[in-house]
Amino acid sequence: MTGLSFACTGVAPERYAAAPTLVFDLRVTEESGERVHALALRCQIRIEPQRRTYEAAEAEGLLDLFGEPARWGDTLKPLQFTTVPLMVPGFSGETEVGLPVPVTYDLEVAAGKYFQALRDGEVPLLLLFSGTVFYQGAAGLQVEQVPWDREARYRLPVAVWRELIDLRFPNSGWLRLSRDTLDTLHRVKARRALPTWEHAIEYLLKQAGEEMP
Repeated sequence: MTGLSFACTGVAPERYAAAPTLVFDLRVTEESGERVHALALRCQIRIEPQRRTYEAAEAEGLLDLFGEPARWGDTLKPLQFTTVPLMVPGFSGETEVGLPVPVTYDLEVAAGKYFQALRDGEVPLLLLFSGTVFYQGAAGLQVEQVPWDREARYRLPVAVWRELIDLRFPNSGWLRLSRDTLDTLHRVKARRALPTWEHAIEYLLKQAGEEMP
């Protein structure tokens, strides 16, 4: 079945999901006239950082990922965002479905670092589709693989990602520390009677001569 094509037409935060989730609006079209009974879909999503420009503050936030901007001709490579499954119900001609995509705010994950560094604009995404299609052919029910070259591009507004993160983690972020570092930080907090972990980190930053905003 070569008549399958895919397009992404929009995205919005899922406000009531158990974990931070974006829902992408997918349009699936079957142009050969066959009725699709079901479509077991896999969607691999990649970030294409080379397909946009960056402000100076964004470039600074991307140093961990891509190094100095002078090297970006060699280092600005696609990043794996995620791979998600989706069952598409039967349809003829065209259908629209929501693709739920879990989103991490872990700043040690490359995708999380990339999103966090952006101030505005859009994230260029490439959606690659594979899977199995069940359809009614001349010989009855048939099964085929989704052609390997099916893909769609979409530019995710940074504002939508920030809206999602602010829904779950307003004005906050996450850091993973080793147990030894955490134990040391706990001693600093306890010995100086600091009320929260954030106060302990602020204290150490001030001791290092860093100005707090």
